[in-house]
Amino acid sequence: MLRRLKRLHSFYKSQRSLRLVVLAALLLQVILAVQHYYAHRLLEKDLERDAEREMILKALLIKGILNSSESALRSNEWSIQQNLNNPDSVFNVGKWLLKSTKHLEGCGIAFVPNYYPSKGRLYELYVHKADGVVRQIAGPGHDYTQMEFYKKVIDTNQPYWSDPYVDTVGNSKMISTFSVPLRNQGKTVAVMAIDVPLDWMADTIEHRHIHPSSFNLLLTEDGRPIVQPNDQHINAHDVKQVIALINDSTVSRAPSSSNRSTVIDFKSRADGSKGRIYYANMRGKPHWQLVLVCYDEEVYGDLNGMTLSIFLLILLTLAVMGFIVIRFARNERRLQQANLEQERMGGELRVASAIQQSMLPHSTDGREHRNDLDACGVLRPAREVGGDLYEYFVRDEKLYFCIGDVSGKGVPASLVMAVTQAIFLASAQHTSHPGHIMQTLNRSGCRNNSRNMFVTVFIGVLDLPTGRLRYCNAGHDTPVLMTEDGPQWLEIKPNLPLGIVNDFEYATQECLLPPGSMLLLYTDGVTEAMNEQHEQFGRQRLIDCLAGGGTSAQQVLDTVLQAVDEFVDGAEQSDDLTMLALRYTPVKRVAILNEHIVLQNDIHQVPRLNDFINQVAEQLQLDKPLQQQLKLAVEEAVVNAMQYAYPMGTTGDIDVAALSDDEVLKIVISDRGKAFDPTQAAKADTTLSVDERPIGGLGIFLVRELMDSINYERVDGKNMLTLIKKITNQQKKYEN
Repeated sequence: MLRRLKRLHSFYKSQRSLRLVVLAALLLQVILAVQHYYAHRLLEKDLERDAEREMILKALLIKGILNSSESALRSNEWSIQQNLNNPDSVFNVGKWLLKSTKHLEGCGIAFVPNYYPSKGRLYELYVHKADGVVRQIAGPGHDYTQMEFYKKVIDTNQPYWSDPYVDTVGNSKMISTFSVPLRNQGKTVAVMAIDVPLDWMADTIEHRHIHPSSFNLLLTEDGRPIVQPNDQHINAHDVKQVIALINDSTVSRAPSSSNRSTVIDFKSRADGSKGRIYYANMRGKPHWQLVLVCYDEEVYGDLNGMTLSIFLLILLTLAVMGFIVIRFARNERRLQQANLEQERMGGELRVASAIQQSMLPHSTDGREHRNDLDACGVLRPAREVGGDLYEYFVRDEKLYFCIGDVSGKGVPASLVMAVTQAIFLASAQHTSHPGHIMQTLNRSGCRNNSRNMFVTVFIGVLDLPTGRLRYCNAGHDTPVLMTEDGPQWLEIKPNLPLGIVNDFEYATQECLLPPGSMLLLYTDGVTEAMNEQHEQFGRQRLIDCLAGGGTSAQQVLDTVLQAVDEFVDGAEQSDDLTMLALRYTPVKRVAILNEHIVLQNDIHQVPRLNDFINQVAEQLQLDKPLQQQLKLAVEEAVVNAMQYAYPMGTTGDIDVAALSDDEVLKIVISDRGKAFDPTQAAKADTTLSVDERPIGGLGIFLVRELMDSINYERVDGKNMLTLIKKITNQQKKYEN
């Protein structure tokens, strides 16, 4: 009976605690909803303010150019009226006006009918800026008295800006005409007009938007389009829908809070996305309308994502709280379950740690052994899993490597580390430019970065044949370069870490690594390692311990690790510690063959090239299959250079050099044409037969299949493509 009472007491206590948890959940959700509402209102006000600022700025730019044209005409109006009886003198002023004013296409004077009886009933003189020739353009096919620019001025006796139209007299451009009355003895006797081209207006309208997918329109006062966006990413159906909504008087609209613009909410018929239309008339004449369209996904996307994340986090937190309450009510099993859960999580973290270590490159992971490179890395996480990373691999005779440090520690940092490493490996398969790889990593890091985590990264690409190192840094610690002169800091531009500014431009640098030099990359877990007195290891101690040098990358890492361990003297590790050492040791071989030929960029030079390859194959005593492979690969590479390095109609030379040390045959193809990296070219259609396939159409992938490695570099204004083929005794005609 007593046991049953205890169970009932525990049950009611658990129910009361659960009710408190539910009440707390409801309260938190109400707070989140209120917070979301007010944040949404603030973003809406910011959007309205930014939209009106953008429209005002672009309206000022447009009005500035139109007003300058209008002022140019008005400043010469008196001089023109004084010479109305002498058209030649008038058009001397008109020519000067066209010459001195930038944004003018033409200038004309249309006289009232029969003003000059000797000239006929209609008399209109027009001069175009392109040739400066005065023409009489009135006639049966051109009755200016029925045209808008003339009728409006005659009827109102006031200046008038016409709506844009296509100039059929001049260069068929979109223009707007500004016309003013000319008076003689108090009577209007002519209308003078200037044509202002509007081709500049598209650039003004489309320059800089508050959001990437936003776009602007310029409409006439009655809603006809003047300028529309030409960006292919903007949905043309949305543009038509926006124009229709503005012109539809039945559509619901409201003034902005500042009463400077009118706002229409819309939903795209094309993809269902929602947005807002802001539009307002320009002050003064012409009374055109400026329109700005913004999509809710960009404006409120981050807020909605943040709200959803907080909502899910609250649910998760409350679920955990409920779980704790229930578990707390069951005191007998709590300790046992907690121990089991802790053991399970420890096992998962150990598995995660093993997986993370397996993702890093090791000397035993099947990578090709190279005599010109010694690479070794180490990662010591502060916890079971860490946020540091390093990676390196060789592709097309280039060493791609990186090291990084994710902000924070533990599982979140390890997940970001894994994603960053994967994206680096994927991006480096398509480009050898460190800055482009860094841009890709940064865009990925900024996307949905609700936790505001960032990553410091150093990326390098080392051209192994030349020792040319191109690198890009994103807020990472300065690497150490060790040469015969001792260790020194590599000159770097710090740049911002990844995940902070989406469109940040990362600067790429380059230098030449001397043979035998070594590059040490590390994370701040090395320099900021602390002992029991909270002193940091520091940069100077790092330089000092490297002064002794090392014959291998592993020895350098061991030296630094030993120095750090002795310094901290058993103190708890506070941050992940990662290092990557790279030793560049190019092998110099004795050349037994050094031949070259100079070809013109003419496809008919291919037979000469084939004879040259045959000669090289004979000197090296290569068998026929290998000889045919060389001819096919070199021909494809040279024809590519002829077609792409030198555009059609240009001439130039292509130098083909063959070098061999009896173990490796190296073909170096160089030209001074425009920069062209054939290793980035798209694959050709290999389904065609040999007879149907055009010369040079095999694609660079065929060259990769036939040769052991390829390498492209742009050096001193020259394209340098190196093809390498290992020569074995089995590929020779006979044993030496």
